[in-house]
Amino acid sequence: MQINGIHHIAIVCSDREKALNFYHKGLGFSVIRDNCKENNKDHWKIDLDTGICELEIFIKQDWKELDPCAYGVRHLSFHVDDAEQCARELKFRGIECDPVRTDQFTGEKIVICR
Repeated sequence: MQINGIHHIAIVCSDREKALNFYHKGLGFSVIRDNCKENNKDHWKIDLDTGICELEIFIKQDWKELDPCAYGVRHLSFHVDDAEQCARELKFRGIECDPVRTDQFTGEKIVICR
């Protein structure tokens, strides 16, 4: 079996507007599909194009099948050319970030946003 890359990453969120503000408006990922599941205004599936792979965002305010800790992912990392410039652009777009720091194991600069 040959794996050629990542097809998509699934993320569970509870707030549709916050998710769109972060991933679409903040990070600039384009919306491929934005569908309400089974005519339920409380359950959406939004697919976003990152340019690398797709993000599959599930929006469900009361996800009874999952433990509350199952919302989200531990982290999602993107490779950028300049961490400082990335942090400035995110701040300009209204996304809060921690100060840029250097990873103790890789020596690479990283910026963490929420």
